[in-house]
Amino acid sequence: MSRILLVDDHSAIRQGIAQLLVSRGLFVEAVEASTGAEALAHIERGPWAMVLLDISLPDMSGVEVLRRVKRRLPNLPVLVFSMYREDQYAVRALKAGAAGYLSKTANANELTAALSQIAAGRKYVSASLAEALADYVSADADQLPHEKLSNREYQTLCMLGSGKRLTDVANVLSLSVKTVSVYRSRLLEKLGLSNNAELTYYVMRNHLVDLGANRTNAA
Repeated sequence: MSRILLVDDHSAIRQGIAQLLVSRGLFVEAVEASTGAEALAHIERGPWAMVLLDISLPDMSGVEVLRRVKRRLPNLPVLVFSMYREDQYAVRALKAGAAGYLSKTANANELTAALSQIAAGRKYVSASLAEALADYVSADADQLPHEKLSNREYQTLCMLGSGKRLTDVANVLSLSVKTVSVYRSRLLEKLGLSNNAELTYYVMRNHLVDLGANRTNAA
């Protein structure tokens, strides 16, 4: 049975994609998960042909889910499907083992084309992402300070910059508040910042989080 696991915290998005993929005959069944923990539980109840994974989940980062999935099933293809711009998370997702990265601004044909390409055993990147990757490789020495952070440091930066407290970050990342505080200190040092206000300004100036989306999710 050809099944795909759809991981997204918005039920309308999951249901719409599920109907699209099944109606077009790409998969026999589309199973939905709204959190990282739910997705990982479903992974154990395979087999799966593919996973469509959002970066922004309520309990953990999609990149963390991706890493855990690839440790458990290294050959399972995962397409990251996110509202975040390609230049923010695509490289990190691909380095973590994603088979492709697609923006949620893509239309239905682009989504099905990406999934078909990955199902055929190939990687998928859009033309704009391919160009960004080329720039990333050729200008590694000219990376912005936040592009040199580890995945965990980058996640902490984005969450603190979006207004989350240390305890909130600790809960999302399943870490102690003390550990998150250490990450915060490292961030300030690596980015040349002095306090949370400067950190928040840095995040906003570099458009690292969609504050509008955060307000929507909190509503």
